[in-house]
Amino acid sequence: MRRFLLVAFSFCLSCFSAFAQQIKWNQTYQSYINKYKDVAIQGMLEYGVPASISLAQGLLESGAGMSNLSQRSNNHFGIKCHGWTGRTIYHDDDARGECFRAYNTVLESYEDHCLFLKNRPRYSSLFQLSRTDYRGWAYGLKKAGYATNPSYAQYLINIIELYQLYQYDNATSYDSFMVKHSGDKPNPSSRKPIFNGNDMVMERGAHTLHKYNDNYYIVVRPSDTFKSLSRELKISAHKLAKYNERKKKDKLQPGEFIWLQKKRKKAPKNFKGRLYTVRRAESLYDIAQKYGIRLKSLVKKNKQLAENGLHIGDQVILY
Repeated sequence: MRRFLLVAFSFCLSCFSAFAQQIKWNQTYQSYINKYKDVAIQGMLEYGVPASISLAQGLLESGAGMSNLSQRSNNHFGIKCHGWTGRTIYHDDDARGECFRAYNTVLESYEDHCLFLKNRPRYSSLFQLSRTDYRGWAYGLKKAGYATNPSYAQYLINIIELYQLYQYDNATSYDSFMVKHSGDKPNPSSRKPIFNGNDMVMERGAHTLHKYNDNYYIVVRPSDTFKSLSRELKISAHKLAKYNERKKKDKLQPGEFIWLQKKRKKAPKNFKGRLYTVRRAESLYDIAQKYGIRLKSLVKKNKQLAENGLHIGDQVILY
């Protein structure tokens, strides 16, 4: 019987190890990284926890922000109460109805994760390591008891290497706009089915911020309004409408871009000498929104087209 248990235990360990090796790149994880990498870099520069480790743990513990716990509490690191005096939530984990910390924003969760590691003696040895030693940090976290899964360290390492998260450990600055407007408070009505390969998943949580043409934008979801986006992004509905040359009561169409700062006078520099060819029924405003260009500036560059209207095959000056 004892031999059977040893064999079974060894088999389980091999299963964990094999599973840890089988992770594959997916867009949900990448979107999470794009959204929170600057938050992780901020925590690294302030508290010393490698950005790669924070991101890998956030991805693993929260299921890229899609887990039930993270959706209900903004807790992206699975940190239990442990004397916590703030808001709490109860969730089934190792046992039923365990107490977990709850946060108002994901930013608070990332900061508390750094403080949790920084202020507990059992993790103190980790801060003697270089912040670029993500392997040492991963194995150190497992050794210190952060998680019970025997393959936890390897999971973190695999995620870090697959998504090249180690590049953020060398950062010396972060994008404060991305941190401030990372969309911690989601619009509950903005949920729609999206397809990842053959799998359908629900698009939930805050919008992902995209950076382009020295500006930032989000992609509109069903039921979004300037008012709902204003609550989420902490930018007034009036400003959002103005930046996008719209009225704040205008109806938004799923899939369109909403820019979060005043648009630029021209497209990025790589469009110098290049023309945009109209391939479908679209307006100069559609093109202006696509490239983050002020409509007035685009019209000025293309006066003849503005007067005659666009037709398929027309060429538009963007720079």
